[in-house]
Amino acid sequence: MELVKTLPDVFEEFSEQRKNSFLPLMEMKKKDIPFVGTFCTYTPSEVIMAAGAVPVGLCSFSDETIPDAEQDLPRNLCPLVKSSYGFALTKKCPFFYFSDLIVGETTCDGKKKMYEMLGEFKNVHVMELPNRQSEMGRKLWREEVVRLKEKLEEQFGVEITEEKLREQVNLMNRNRLALRGFYELQKMDPPPVSGLDLYSVLYGSSYKFDREKSIQDVLALTERIKKEYEEGNRPIPKRPRIMVTGCPIGGNAMKVVRAIEENGGNVVCFENCSGAKSVDKLIDESNPDVYQAIADRYLDIGCSVMTPDNNRLELMGRLLEEYKIDGVVEVVLQACHTYNVESFYIKRFVTGKGIPYMSMETDYSSADIGQINTRVSAFIEML
Repeated sequence: MELVKTLPDVFEEFSEQRKNSFLPLMEMKKKDIPFVGTFCTYTPSEVIMAAGAVPVGLCSFSDETIPDAEQDLPRNLCPLVKSSYGFALTKKCPFFYFSDLIVGETTCDGKKKMYEMLGEFKNVHVMELPNRQSEMGRKLWREEVVRLKEKLEEQFGVEITEEKLREQVNLMNRNRLALRGFYELQKMDPPPVSGLDLYSVLYGSSYKFDREKSIQDVLALTERIKKEYEEGNRPIPKRPRIMVTGCPIGGNAMKVVRAIEENGGNVVCFENCSGAKSVDKLIDESNPDVYQAIADRYLDIGCSVMTPDNNRLELMGRLLEEYKIDGVVEVVLQACHTYNVESFYIKRFVTGKGIPYMSMETDYSSADIGQINTRVSAFIEML
């Protein structure tokens, strides 16, 4: 990343990274480098990378292909599931098209049945995710991590040694630390970057296939922002500090973040899958059992599919305090039953700390933008 670029240009570069990675993807495919498509934060990317493959997040944040998906799937299904299936079905997602293997995990019933349907025209491997962070759950998830290793070895004709695996564990730990250092800049008041720019870096960095370069880019960006902030370059005004939580967001779901920032709030923290929870915990590199270390780290992610979901509340409690949050907005995608039910606990937890809370149920369409702006405006005005 050239430091002569303005910060807005740098943020735009990260924002467009997913689209800009299409051509490098094709060049890598010409060199027979395998790609593995993933859907979820629970998928252990280190194992995929140790096989010499590139893990890549699949398209799932747009309503563009939902009408196609609804030819096979029910209308009253989660938009993320329908969008994922629609992009696969129509072959409009180059990442899906070029993936040699798709790795799914049993995070919800809608996804489980969708994986069955995807398996009719694509090579799909499903990991059995336990819904409790218990001793038995950790044992099962370790077995699933090993089973993924064996599948990758068979699929690509490689051997995943412990040495290769530990190299990738170290690399991804450093990647998480770099991203954590970046989003922790938002603890400043006023924050140095907007919520939209914050998310674009967190999300866009995952589509930089040269992970070492991505780490250096994020570290350089973090230092530059610190330096310019200290020199008085503070483009974001001091306003109510908002945490966004709930379902995975991105693409069309970012309409909620735009509404917050266009109506007087600063989004300083994302607790969602692409935000803090994806980089909060590291893999214990001192554990002699590397597979158990990987399993423990991923199973400790706080998600509404877990019961009870104590780890999500623990992380949220820390973030509320560290980022001096004035209000919490939870984004719940329609028909996402686990997050919809768990919003009861989140509301009780947040308001119990004296912090205002609002839940926003939405989908990937633009039909409710007016309503979102009205509700968000009233919420921030109350703050």
